[in-house]
Amino acid sequence: MNINQEQLLIFKTVIEAGSFSAAARKLSKVPSAISMSISNLEIDLNLQLFNRVGREPIPTEAAKVLYQKTENLLIEMNQWKQHAKSLSQGLEAELNIVIVSELLHTEWTEYIVLLESQFPELQINIFSAPQEDAMEMLLNNSAQLALMFEREQLNSSEQFIELKAETLIPVASIHHELSQYEQVNYDQIMQSRQIVVASRDRNIKPELLFSTQSWRTDNHHSACSLILRGLGWGVLPLDMIHENPTLKEKLKILNILDFTPTFEYFVDLVWSRENELGMAALFLINHIKNKRKIK
Repeated sequence: MNINQEQLLIFKTVIEAGSFSAAARKLSKVPSAISMSISNLEIDLNLQLFNRVGREPIPTEAAKVLYQKTENLLIEMNQWKQHAKSLSQGLEAELNIVIVSELLHTEWTEYIVLLESQFPELQINIFSAPQEDAMEMLLNNSAQLALMFEREQLNSSEQFIELKAETLIPVASIHHELSQYEQVNYDQIMQSRQIVVASRDRNIKPELLFSTQSWRTDNHHSACSLILRGLGWGVLPLDMIHENPTLKEKLKILNILDFTPTFEYFVDLVWSRENELGMAALFLINHIKNKRKIK
């Protein structure tokens, strides 16, 4: 059986137009070519598709059943061809994007919506990870792009572009011991258990670790849950608290005497200069660069 896209299109058009001659006019072909294509299709399928009694061909019950599936099949074939063409022009087979855990609450989906509108056939995979793990995913090419905080020390292989500013703040449950003070000093912070968002690799020291004792988690949602239960204090995104009125009632922003109790960070889109990027990743990078130029 060797059925091609043109045969399916002719079959669909004959049923919709009601005759070989009408289908021929619609497809800019001669009627004999339409008739021959249908005959060959019937031979390939070993199935009669039209009764040729009278002036116009009458679709058989089998033809009516196949017609219901033909349009979807033609759409899939067109999508397949478009995807193949995009791949030949440099579109990646899939795009893996990792988002640092504390940034999951931000408006990162706008970038995914943009990519989907430009490359609807692209397979996009989204991961979340602590900062250190996200960088490792870039370096080993298990992710091509990352949304992450600015780094104190830049890796020689990384490239980035700034997206926005983000504020992190130290908080504790309103029932936690630290919340009973108007101000807390650094010694109190050090001696109180900290819930810290950190790499799954225990050998990597978390960047915002202040306490001598700490519990680790790999995302800010579980960190927030532990903090709410009074099991420790921690550093959370300010926007996360603004967006959730119940958190405002249950958490207290700690006023630390010895240093400013807010941490201002820039959020970057990061990629590795050592890994070859595909069409979609480059499109997003250039889109963000152009937006910055307009500003």
